[in-house]
Amino acid sequence: MAVFHDEVEIEDFEYDEETGTYSYPCPCGDRFLITREDLENGEDVATCPSCSLILRVIYDQRNQQQTALKKWLLPVSGSLLWQPGIRQLDCVSSGSTSAQPD
Repeated sequence: MAVFHDEVEIEDFEYDEETGTYSYPCPCGDRFLITREDLENGEDVATCPSCSLILRVIYDQRNQQQTALKKWLLPVSGSLLWQPGIRQLDCVSSGSTSAQPD
């Protein structure tokens, strides 16, 4: 049975888009690491490459996917329009849309 140094929510980690890695400061001066792929595969342990400490990552995969989707879909201004069969998402600001069917 593993003994965790701490439990930390994924929102408290920093994310590096280039490497797909989340990191969090370790008391030894290095950083705990866990990849996005690890999280998607159900892993919840971030390790420090410089010492033996480990963290339990508090991560709700469904919540993270919904949050990421909302951020991606959020328009700059106006409201969001989405309908099945629509190829693109359009911003509705004056009541008219210009969506094209597939």
